[in-house]
Amino acid sequence: MLDATNLTTQDLRSKLDRFWKLAGDKILLIDQEFDSASGAPVFTVNGKYGSRGWTEWTQGFQYGAAIIQFEVSGDERFLDLGRDATIQRMAPHVTHFGVHDHGFNNVSTYGNLHRLIVEGKIDAASREKELYELALKLSGSVQAHRWTDLPAGGGYIYSFNGPHSLFVDTIRSVRALIVSHELGHDYRAENDKVSSLLDKALDHAVSTAAYSVYYGEGRDTYDVEGRTAHESVFNLNDGRYRCPNSQQGFSGFTTWTRGLAWAMLGFAEQLEYLDTLSSDALDHRGGLKKYQDIFLKAAQATCNFYINYTPPDGIPYWDTGAPDLHMLGDYLSQPADPFNDFEPVDSSAAAIGAQGLLRLGKYLNDHGEDGDRYWQAGLHVANRLLEEPYLSVDPGHQGLILHSIYHRPNGWDHIPTGKKQPCGESSMWGDYHAMELCLYLHGFNHDMNHYTFFNGVKNA
Repeated sequence: MLDATNLTTQDLRSKLDRFWKLAGDKILLIDQEFDSASGAPVFTVNGKYGSRGWTEWTQGFQYGAAIIQFEVSGDERFLDLGRDATIQRMAPHVTHFGVHDHGFNNVSTYGNLHRLIVEGKIDAASREKELYELALKLSGSVQAHRWTDLPAGGGYIYSFNGPHSLFVDTIRSVRALIVSHELGHDYRAENDKVSSLLDKALDHAVSTAAYSVYYGEGRDTYDVEGRTAHESVFNLNDGRYRCPNSQQGFSGFTTWTRGLAWAMLGFAEQLEYLDTLSSDALDHRGGLKKYQDIFLKAAQATCNFYINYTPPDGIPYWDTGAPDLHMLGDYLSQPADPFNDFEPVDSSAAAIGAQGLLRLGKYLNDHGEDGDRYWQAGLHVANRLLEEPYLSVDPGHQGLILHSIYHRPNGWDHIPTGKKQPCGESSMWGDYHAMELCLYLHGFNHDMNHYTFFNGVKNA
């Protein structure tokens, strides 16, 4: 079980300062050494980023990281890198109908640039701001096109596996729909039928809460509160839910921890967003409180599960049901060992999950409830990530956060010579989400508004 101690964001200040220095060096190193003609950087092998054909879901993280680095450092080399690459290379991602990753690629690039303009951190012509707004409007509508209706109402954005498939990951891509909605856009189909992108975002989040998250209510033999299923499968002939499944976890009846982390962060962010709506904004859908209750239940369940099923230092193994975890003995009572011979850890799940813990903790505290358990857990995870062996201090290693896992079942992750399990490598999503995590903490230490994906569009 994660063992959190009393920390403040100021306690992490020196570690954050070192993190930003390392991050800047590695962003420039990747820009110098990585051949963008080969695709998007996905994960490292022997410290060098390479591509992996599946979907191009990581390119926005590469350029989004540079934009965040500029925001913190003020060094315009990073702004030029992030802005130029976004304009030159990200347009295909805006109109990509084949993926569920718009919230990753486009909000991390066009969204961050637009937010910095609105916040006065970038001097830009009105035409540049309008370009980013147009890209964000289109991205949300294109993402909503991957839609499966459910017979009892609602529906979901379907994964790249097809219309029968709901991925837990996509809870963080609904932000593309919300950004588009906040910019005044909508979804239009045959016969000029107009649908609200906010309604679709809410429907997807409700479906994710219902089918991707467990609540200990007897759904199946393995129904443990807070556990998540990577994939939920539906019969398209009648629309009925059929079973849980997993693409990157061990099985549909175990919990892939990065999928868990996506749910933790996604629902916490949606709660923050709901707080910006007027009290009557969702009266046509049963009221604001209905959605606050659904999202809070999912956020608390998943965050509780993470705390209960993660080693005391806050770094999880790649799946809580991984078959050889028992070989580690009482692994939940000792710090995670990224160099063990039996099952790898996944630092990228920690980088994502820490932000979810922090956001949920702050949300509860802001609403007069006790969120300290989650806030302290988030600080504890961040504190561990920002030190060795997770923080990559080797100037020749392009990665920023070490011991990330991509696809253990497929065997895609690099196993170093002399080791039996993947370790020592980084992923573009792990590095980017570590930067988002540190940007969030940076805001508290420097009297800034804390980072949210909707800051810019709510004030546009």
